Amino acid sequence: SNHFNLSSWMTWPLVIAGCTGRLSLGVKVKYLNSEDYRFRYFTRGKPGSQPSVLMLHGFSLNKDMWLNTIEVFPKDLHLVCLDLPGHGGTTRLLAESHTAVAQAKRIHQFVQCAGLNHNPFHLVGMSMGGMVAGVYAALYPAHISSLALLCPAGKYLHQVSEVELFLWLKKLVLSKDPAEKWNETSPILLPFIEKGFLDLTSSESRYSLHDNMRKIKAPTQIIWGKEDKVFDSSGAGILAAAIPNSQVHFLEKCGHFITLERPRTSAKLLLEFYKLVCDSAEQKKVA
Repeated sequence: SNHFNLSSWMTWPLVIAGCTGRLSLGVKVKYLNSEDYRFRYFTRGKPGSQPSVLMLHGFSLNKDMWLNTIEVFPKDLHLVCLDLPGHGGTTRLLAESHTAVAQAKRIHQFVQCAGLNHNPFHLVGMSMGGMVAGVYAALYPAHISSLALLCPAGKYLHQVSEVELFLWLKKLVLSKDPAEKWNETSPILLPFIEKGFLDLTSSESRYSLHDNMRKIKAPTQIIWGKEDKVFDSSGAGILAAAIPNSQVHFLEKCGHFITLERPRTSAKLLLEFYKLVCDSAEQKKVA
């Protein structure tokens, strides 16, 4: 059935204990404070001649979602994986809007504060992070050298009733099975999660990528699982038609959780595209 299955979207087995995974990959966890707002992120490598890479995770997850992916990336590539507003160790404010545009503006604050805007950077986002990344690229085109969207959230979401949402959240938080929880879940976070979810899936937010996609100027990679039950893979064609310089990769027998279901394949695709864009930028310089 086409009915939106919320639990399949957000149930994320704890594949890696975050801290041990981070240690083995040589990433450093850092905090950045800006105007009474705290961002938590991890980083590896230093800014160099190639664009830095900023990675945005999915709803209810955190930056550790990318640990499997970055295993394949060269150690000297400058990576920044951020906990999005209301997630992980980044500030949670119940009164704050968590629509895609509001999140993009908060990320802009982080980018300026961290000095990522000195040179155009490569932006990667999955699911909710993909929607936010696309909106960011539309709002701040001068910052973006290239863009990768993995099954970005958007208007292809099936509607969910508030009752279903509440029942699912309750089950998740009360569950004793670690495979049924995402990182750092506790009943205290329930209001944040519910508010964040309702903000993101509101019509104002849900259509924001679709409304802004024609403003995306950067070379763009779109990756989608053929079996995605959360956001219909037809979204890939809609985005590709609207973004002039774009390429689409469909992953066979892959659902919504691309980085979990196809960590190596998706990481290689991301890296190949990044290198392709860097090479063409080098050729332009020479020309």
